[in-house]
Formats: sequence, C-alpha cells, structure tokens
Amino acid sequence: MPELPEVETVRRRLAPLLEGATIAHAEIVDPRLTRPVDPGLVADALVGEQVAAVERRGKYLLWRLTSGRTLVVHLRMTGSLRHAPAGELPADAHRRATLGLDTGAEVAYRDVRRFGTWELLDEDHLRPYLASRLGPEPLAPSFTAARLARIVEGRRAPIKAVLLDQRRIAGIGNIYADEALWRARIHPRRPAGELDAGEVARLHRAVRAALRRGVELQGSTLRDYVTPDGDGGGMQHEFHVYGRLGEPCDRCGRPIERIVVAGRGTWLCPRCQRP
Repeated sequence: MPELPEVETVRRRLAPLLEGATIAHAEIVDPRLTRPVDPGLVADALVGEQVAAVERRGKYLLWRLTSGRTLVVHLRMTGSLRHAPAGELPADAHRRATLGLDTGAEVAYRDVRRFGTWELLDEDHLRPYLASRLGPEPLAPSFTAARLARIVEGRRAPIKAVLLDQRRIAGIGNIYADEALWRARIHPRRPAGELDAGEVARLHRAVRAALRRGVELQGSTLRDYVTPDGDGGGMQHEFHVYGRLGEPCDRCGRPIERIVVAGRGTWLCPRCQRP
C-alpha cells in the first residue's frame, strides 16, 4: 500500500497539472470506487469544478475544489494515478476513472485490486471524516518527540502496532515502520509504553528520517506503485531491513530476520534490535 512518501510524491507530481484547471469531463466506470454513491452522480458533480489545490493528509490525497468541496482519494493497495498532459492516455484494462481538464490534459485512476476509494465531501463532512481517522502528520513541525511520548505513554501494544495505527500517527505503513525501528534500534514487539525518553527521541528522529528519505527518492516501487508519469520510486534500493530476509544487516552484518507483529510481516536485525 502506498505510504506517506508515495502519496506525497503523487501529490507533488499532480499539483502543477491540476491546480487552476477545470474538470471538463469525467467518467467513473467502477461502482466500487464511489460506493455507496452512484459513480455517475460523482462524475456529474465533478464536471465544471476547478481544482484550487492538491493536498495530502496521511495516505489521503485531497483535491480542494473552488466550490468548497473536496475529492478525497485513497489509493489503498494497488491504486495509482496517471496523467497525460496532451490527453493521450494509453488503453488500460484496469482504468477505473478518467478526468479530462480544460487544459487538454487527462488524469486516469487505475486500480488492479479495486480497493481504492473516491469520496466527494463538503467542508462540514470533511473535517470530522479526517479527524476520526488520522492522527498528527509525522513530518509536521508540531510532531515533536514530546508529542510522540504522549502518543506511546501507557500503551501496552507493540511499538510497531502503534506506528501503524493511523489514528495515532498518520501516513506510516509497514515499510517505513520497519525502517524507522531499525534506525532507532528498537525491537518491533517492544511495548510502546515501556520506551524510555532516549528511545522515544531516537524513534522520533528515525521516523522523520525514514519518511524524508522516502520522499526524496519518490517512494518505494515494489510492484504496483509508480508516479503519475509512470516512473518508479527509488527507496527500495536503500532498504535496511524491509524485505531483506537473510541478507546482512548494514550496521552489524547479522542476517536480517522476519517475524509477524500486529498481523504484519516484519523485518528486523536481531542484534541491533534486541527485545
């Protein structure tokens, strides 16, 4: 599933194309994308809307429209957005929606497994929608080590489970949780509330460093994720633990191991990240 760095990369690539443009025509062919709302109704509502801004909140893309409404896009597991500045999108059996802009450009949404969602919300519905689902942004200045300490305080759940809980911290998924915990030298199964102040500070730095590096390298391409231009990300070439079972740890040389934490495959160094 695309995580914060991947979604932020998509946002940065799409914003120059979309901001200021008007949606001239819209087609949504998959009813699962907008359910329970009829896709035709959503498509009709989008026509004539001008895109004021493209923002990100956690793993959500927010297309702010000048009417005050927002198209909330979640890519889920295999969703991606592609664009053709000259309106020449190639044929694609997995295309679920197409938007044509008054600039002549086209934007397509493709999704192999069809778990992604589009929701058109007004401001009164958007605020509680996001507030009920998302915690603080980990790259925001307000996300300090002290704030992370408050998040983990008293929590008996494994620290990895807390990092993955979008209601606690927005945007972190399996890849960047494993990478951050390796950087911080913390075992993924450690009860979150048992971390001392020094460990919390290390984890805070590690989370931000892993996410920032992911953004710099335009995300991780393992299978489905590509940028709207069709390019792959580069973060997968710098993984320290994720997906590296049996390979030597970059820090100590011990073979990387795989366990399951909070129902998710988890990679770690057994020497650097002792329980």
